[in-house]
Amino acid sequence: MAPLPLLDFVVCHNYIGLRMPILLLIIGVLAMLNSSSANQKPDFDSLWNYDKPAETEAKFRQLLPMAEKSGDPAYLAELKTQIARTLALQQKFEQAHTLLDSVSAMLDAAGPQARVRYLLERGRVFNSSGQKDKAVLLFNEAWEQASKSGLDFFAVDAAHMLAIATPGEQHMGWNLKALSLAEKSSQPKARNWLGSLYNNIGWDYFSQEKYDSALAMFEKALTFRQEQKKPDQIRIAKWCVAKTLRLLGRVDSALTMQKELEKEWKESGEEQDGYVFEEIAECLLALKKDQEATPYFALAYQYLSKDPWLSRDEPQRLQRLKELGKVK
Repeated sequence: MAPLPLLDFVVCHNYIGLRMPILLLIIGVLAMLNSSSANQKPDFDSLWNYDKPAETEAKFRQLLPMAEKSGDPAYLAELKTQIARTLALQQKFEQAHTLLDSVSAMLDAAGPQARVRYLLERGRVFNSSGQKDKAVLLFNEAWEQASKSGLDFFAVDAAHMLAIATPGEQHMGWNLKALSLAEKSSQPKARNWLGSLYNNIGWDYFSQEKYDSALAMFEKALTFRQEQKKPDQIRIAKWCVAKTLRLLGRVDSALTMQKELEKEWKESGEEQDGYVFEEIAECLLALKKDQEATPYFALAYQYLSKDPWLSRDEPQRLQRLKELGKVK
């Protein structure tokens, strides 16, 4: 005998007094399931591509109508903070501030996480536009709010931004504070910061010309990225190791790694990395292979001159690449 359809089963279920309650129960469960499905909102954080902020902005804006109708002020506020971040990455600072002004009016209803994200993104806009004093105040407030609310991921984010925005000893101190929290946290998202923090501390040592210490940190970052199995992050970590090897005088090893990276980038199908070309050129120059270095300097200039941040912050570096690459 074939099983009865669900509603036929209910109609045929003739225990005294139970038929109608069972029917109502099933209808209620179905309604709850439909409601739960409708209430599921996309995880916009998973849509981030920090290398392509304009594309990410477009994806986030597609979610805005749904977010505005959702009746969830926290979701809407947090989504808007991330749209503001995409604008800041495109150097559209005024637009980012205007959008964050609209978020500010929502914060009382949006909860602690939305407030922390607002503080972080407002701070990032100020930091990227050169107003570091204002940025530091906001990052400090984000650190305190996130720590108080047990939001380890965002507390680490705030500490890492304070490391970027503060000078000297404070800089390293905040990086180490962020590292300590990430290593101790039981929250997986917070622990995912470790690769970035090893990298950042490595660059701290690098800027102090403590290349052995920098190399140790970059190698930790590489190991972490390999465990995560993210090819793009692994390539960046390898590049940091190789660059430091060059500064330690281990130029042949550095060149071998950079040439491997050149091949990996080509095989990935992604746009070639100008920073890899720059390092290959520097290695060849150090090995007195000037003729081989010239086309790599030219390639480095071709790709890196498209970077608006590098054009703004390091014009002399680009000019050197242009001259050594004999670019007309």
